[in-house]
Amino acid sequence: MQKIVFVCLGNICRSLTAEAVVATKARAQAQAILVDSAGTGDWHVDEPPYGPMQTAAARRGYDLSGLRARQVSAGDFVAFDVIVVMDEANQRDVEALRPQGNTTPVRLMMSYAPDAGVTAVPDPYYTRNFDEALDLIEAAAEELLAVLDP
Repeated sequence: MQKIVFVCLGNICRSLTAEAVVATKARAQAQAILVDSAGTGDWHVDEPPYGPMQTAAARRGYDLSGLRARQVSAGDFVAFDVIVVMDEANQRDVEALRPQGNTTPVRLMMSYAPDAGVTAVPDPYYTRNFDEALDLIEAAAEELLAVLDP
C-alpha cells in the first residue's frame, strides 16, 4: 500500500483538499492507499479546514469536515513513500527537514499534471480562488493515482 502525505503552508486549504480528493478518487477506483496531509507552519495545528475551502470542496462531493491540520515533521520522511507539496516554497521547507541519508521523494503536486501549464497550486487562502485550486488538485490527483502501483 502506497503512503502519501500532501503538504502546503498551513494545512487548512490545499493539502487537506488534496488528501480528501485523492482518498475519494482512490476509493472510487478500489485503489488501496494511505493519505495524510500537513503544513510547513504551525499556525493552524488541530484546526479544521478553512470554511470557504470546505464549502468549495463540498460542492464537488468532498467532505473535509473531519480533517484537522498538523505540522509536517522529519518523521514524515520515514512514515510515507512520497511527500507531495503544493509549491516550491513548501518543497524547500520540507527538504530542510530531510533526515540525513533519507531518499523519500518530495514532488510537486503539479508535476503529476504537466499539461496544466503551472508548477504550483496557488494558495486559495490568499487568492480566494478555491475552485482553481480544486481544478488543479483534481487534475493532478488523477495522474498521481494512475502512476501508483495498483
